[in-house]
Amino acid sequence: MRNASALSRFVAMMIATGVVLGGCGQASYSPAPDSGSSELGSSELGSSEVGSSGAGSSEGGSSGAPLTGSGSGAAIGAGGPVAAGSVAKTRIGSTIDPAALPSGSTYRNPDNGRNEIIVKDTSNIAVLIGDSQSEPAYGWPRQGLAAAGYKVFFCGRGGTGFVASNGKTGNYIDALQRGDWKLPYGAPPLVVIEGGGNDAARGASDAQIVANAERLIASIQQRYPAARILMVGTLGRGAHYGGGRRSEVDALLGRVADRHGLPFVSAGDWLTRYNLTGSMADRVHLNRQGHAALGAVFGQRLQSMGFDYADPGMLAGLSHYAGRAAGAGLAH
Repeated sequence: MRNASALSRFVAMMIATGVVLGGCGQASYSPAPDSGSSELGSSELGSSEVGSSGAGSSEGGSSGAPLTGSGSGAAIGAGGPVAAGSVAKTRIGSTIDPAALPSGSTYRNPDNGRNEIIVKDTSNIAVLIGDSQSEPAYGWPRQGLAAAGYKVFFCGRGGTGFVASNGKTGNYIDALQRGDWKLPYGAPPLVVIEGGGNDAARGASDAQIVANAERLIASIQQRYPAARILMVGTLGRGAHYGGGRRSEVDALLGRVADRHGLPFVSAGDWLTRYNLTGSMADRVHLNRQGHAALGAVFGQRLQSMGFDYADPGMLAGLSHYAGRAAGAGLAH
């Protein structure tokens, strides 16, 4: 009985720990645009310009005030934000050991020739490629991923999409290829691609969206062959409630995902499905309360699809303890 009680207490503690990890806003890793200097690691993990880059676009710029990273170029503690760029030079060449570089450093990956950001532990990192729905730290895609147990490394900018650029940052595939934002070095388990709103607003054709989406998927699969890729569609009101082109693009992205065998979360009718039309900051962006509500929806959807993150170390510890307890019970 003592063993059973101890196991019950341990399981309860693990469940409580999981709730805390999944429900708290874990640090978001947010590379900012390049400063223009090839010698400086110019991505910011911690987002010094969140919500500020989409001015003048239908999807960008209205999603929140700027947040400031620590600027230290090193981790500031377990779970804390990491800033990179202001002091770290890009490390290039096969003689550099990326494992020896501080978190937040910019490293030229010799396998693909692209600059990438050093993140010391990518085991529970979700790389989020998106627009102004995802850009703010309180954005619903980030909140959903945090609720599912991930830390978020954001790549993207407000005002951008599969075809759309914002004048400073290119569309998703162009921005990746020319280094407007940088991927994390390592092997994150999940990559989430969200967007389409700016493409809908600016008249991008189906053919253009499909072509660039497929280029992006191929590039991500090549870079992270072991990662799961999840596509998230375009937030809208639904085809029967004035969703218009946004709903069409959402459905189009669903067909692209299906053709590539990728899981897809359709958001094309979420504003009306979840009664959030009264929680809008403007025509296409939610206010903070709306982001929180939709973040909970997205987090539940991730878990129902099997995308919630389970710490292998914690599970191994639980399995070991349960095995010992079961063995002790058999011995009696």
